[in-house]
Amino acid sequence: MNALRLFNPTFANDLFDAFDRNYGLTPPVSSTGYSLPKVDVRETNDAYVMHMDLPGLSEKDVEINLKDRVLTIASVQEAEKEDKKKTDNEEEYIIRERRSSCFSRKFSLPQDIVSESVSAEFKNGVLTISIPRKPEAQPRQITIKSA
Repeated sequence: MNALRLFNPTFANDLFDAFDRNYGLTPPVSSTGYSLPKVDVRETNDAYVMHMDLPGLSEKDVEINLKDRVLTIASVQEAEKEDKKKTDNEEEYIIRERRSSCFSRKFSLPQDIVSESVSAEFKNGVLTISIPRKPEAQPRQITIKSA
């Protein structure tokens, strides 16, 4: 079965395939309570195309890795270090929720991909990853020669 799906190492392939066929993709789960970036995946005859919303990030903030048909998209942003010394006219935070953020999403890719040709583009806060597919093997006529 050629299907791009969320990576889940806790399931064996057969069980995950059966679950995927019956219920669709499993929703992303975050143990920290933070939401993960939303992803749309399209399938064309030539490629799988992923669009991931990453507002406030740039291409320098995101790391993409592909190993053993598992595509990992991750980002870690550390908060700015604050100087402990405060002057009288210096501003002070009342609420600070944007200190640091991180995420990691993994996707199991099907066998029909061309891993050497995967490309990514970042524009207006949207990461687009193009994963080319191998052309399907076309049947060919075999000529029978007489002996």
